[in-house]
Amino acid sequence: MNTGAALATSDVLLFLHADTQLPLHAIDSVSEAMKRAEWGRFDVQIASRQPTLRLVSQMINWRSRLSGIATGDQAIFISQFLFERIGNYPNQALMEDIEFCKQLKGIAKPACLKSKVITSARRWQQHGTWRTIILMWHLRFDYWRGVSADNIKARYYK
Repeated sequence: MNTGAALATSDVLLFLHADTQLPLHAIDSVSEAMKRAEWGRFDVQIASRQPTLRLVSQMINWRSRLSGIATGDQAIFISQFLFERIGNYPNQALMEDIEFCKQLKGIAKPACLKSKVITSARRWQQHGTWRTIILMWHLRFDYWRGVSADNIKARYYK
């Protein structure tokens, strides 16, 4: 992400996971949001008709609105100036998006766009919805209490 940002020529950076699709008018939405905020993210929808994953998508969006923390699946965008000011993306194995947003929310509130990016349901379908939910909450809790990102990465990719 830092390499891509270093090569970027725009005043606004957008970090997008490879398995996430932007909504149709994403560029216009980001441009409009950047008039009132220095960074932000989109709401997310997990690409599935399964009711549980639709609920999970809503919960992710609510959690993000309440906490000011976004995940990479939400297509985080930021001004180049603020990105450089905070020292770029943290160089860590996992939870870099969480750490990034923790730094950012101490400086400015995010623009929380209601238009949705669509992200793959692959991990949820592969490992089971409830098992994935429980794993993600354990990993977040462990990160919150200081477990290293390398340790968390080993459990995530187990």
